[in-house]
Amino acid sequence: MNTTRTLCFVIAALSSYAALVYRLCQARRSWRDSAYRTLIATLLLQCLTFTMGAFAMGGKSLLGVGNLAILLMHLAAVALCVSAQVILLRWAAADEATVRTTRYWVVSGIVLDVLLTALFFIADGPGRPTSDFDGTSEPLMLTYLLVFVVSQAIPCVTIYRQCGPYARMTDNATLRQALRLLSVTAVILFLYCLARTVNILTAAGGVDIGAWKVAASVFSAAGIVLLSLSLTNSAWGPSATRLLEWSRTYRTYRALYPLWRDLYEASPDIALEPPGASVSDLDYRLHRRVVEIRDGWRDLRPYIDRTAGGADRADGPGGEASEELRQAFTEAAQIKQALLAKRTGTVPHDNKDAGDFDDRDTDNFSAEVAWLTQVAAAYSKLGTAS
Repeated sequence: MNTTRTLCFVIAALSSYAALVYRLCQARRSWRDSAYRTLIATLLLQCLTFTMGAFAMGGKSLLGVGNLAILLMHLAAVALCVSAQVILLRWAAADEATVRTTRYWVVSGIVLDVLLTALFFIADGPGRPTSDFDGTSEPLMLTYLLVFVVSQAIPCVTIYRQCGPYARMTDNATLRQALRLLSVTAVILFLYCLARTVNILTAAGGVDIGAWKVAASVFSAAGIVLLSLSLTNSAWGPSATRLLEWSRTYRTYRALYPLWRDLYEASPDIALEPPGASVSDLDYRLHRRVVEIRDGWRDLRPYIDRTAGGADRADGPGGEASEELRQAFTEAAQIKQALLAKRTGTVPHDNKDAGDFDDRDTDNFSAEVAWLTQVAAAYSKLGTAS
């Protein structure tokens, strides 16, 4: 169990140092910004908190004072919560009310750190076994531990409550993403506080909950990794968004391939340039693929039998499917039959020699791509044209 807890502290510390280094690389152009300096201070406190936590798991004294690493970890954690709250306030606004609220949080953090330090020494924290900091029935130490947990839980609640409204207020997509990630972080760290409270109270009551004790450390590590990501989101967020968009475009591009391939084989003239495997300039290639599918479909119009259907293939085990899905299977089945009809030179009497893809809105490219992707998926499920 101690190995798992130590590993959680190490993961949290490494994510904190990674975030700090990442942000320090921007110091030259951002140092004059007070919000940036507050962010650096927050990350330094985060690093200190979990470095001390990892050190404390070794059971060694620091500077000759027993359990001093635990005290420093707790004091830094309080300051970290205050600093994170200040950053959130600065993200939201920079008015006089924000200054007053910031002052309130700073003063509260100082008072809590003084109180924790006093309780630590009054309760003889340096002379106690490290296990007492996991939970004990001794009143002063129990008070120390519960004050610390409350000092962590309250900022989690306030940050969660603020992130939603602040995200709706901003027009900055990257900041909005960071705030949403921060709200998830607040929930996970609040779960840490609940798990930590259970650990403390069950230990005080002499109840052994076994391996469940490690839940607090897991929630803490997960929350800090997310906190590191949210505090550096403005740096990596745009790149991640572009990568995600590229990935979605590539999946769509590949999903359309089976339909495009058979249409291209039937009408090679639809391709503006020779087919290739390159995915450079993917947006352009996706646009061309959609246009070529449309052109290939128009070439097939004389061979498309209006009476052909395939909607029954859309029905699942329950025999139900959405109208749009049924229509996609109908279109796919008609294309498949038309490809065969073109090879054999058979022209249906009731064909689609006029009109478009059931009057779909081809001016809305996103909607057109979504529709053709459904048709392509249905086409693949119907099997290859023969």
